[in-house]
Amino acid sequence: MDEVSSYAWIAWLVLILVFVTIEMLTLELTFLSLAIGSVGGLVSGLLGAPWWLQVLITAVIAIVLLAFVRPPLLRMLKRGGDPARSNVDALIGIEGTVVASVGENGGQVKLGNGETWTARLSPVTLPRVVAAGERVLVTAVDGATAVIVPAERIVE
Repeated sequence: MDEVSSYAWIAWLVLILVFVTIEMLTLELTFLSLAIGSVGGLVSGLLGAPWWLQVLITAVIAIVLLAFVRPPLLRMLKRGGDPARSNVDALIGIEGTVVASVGENGGQVKLGNGETWTARLSPVTLPRVVAAGERVLVTAVDGATAVIVPAERIVE
C-alpha cells in the first residue's frame, strides 16, 4: 500500500489532465469541478495523507463544487445569452403571402423574411383553399412545412 500512496500523485495529475481536457470540450463546468476536486486530492497526497483520505477529500470538494458553485456559475454564464429567436423558432408568428394556393394538398407561401416554404393549413382553421395573394400567419413548423392560418383569422 505504501507504493500506491507514493505514486498516487501521478494518478491525480492524469485525472486532472483528463478532466480539464473533457471540460474544454463540453464547457458545462462539471468536469472542471472534478478537476478541482482532484487538485485537492493531489495536494492532500503531497502533504502525506493516505490514499483513502485523498479520495475522500476529492469527493467532498467535487460534490460541494457541483452542488453549490456550479449552478450559480451556469446562471451567470447564461444570463447574457442572446434572447433573439433563431432558426425555426424565428418563423413562428411571422406573416407571409400565399404564392401557390394552399388547400387540402398544401401549397406555398412567401414569408416576411423572403423565404418560400411549403405550407398547409393549421388544424384549428376550417378546411378551405387559401388563394394566392392572401396574407397568412405561421403558427408552427412541421418538418419543412409551415403550418399557417389566414390573416383574417388573426384576432388583434
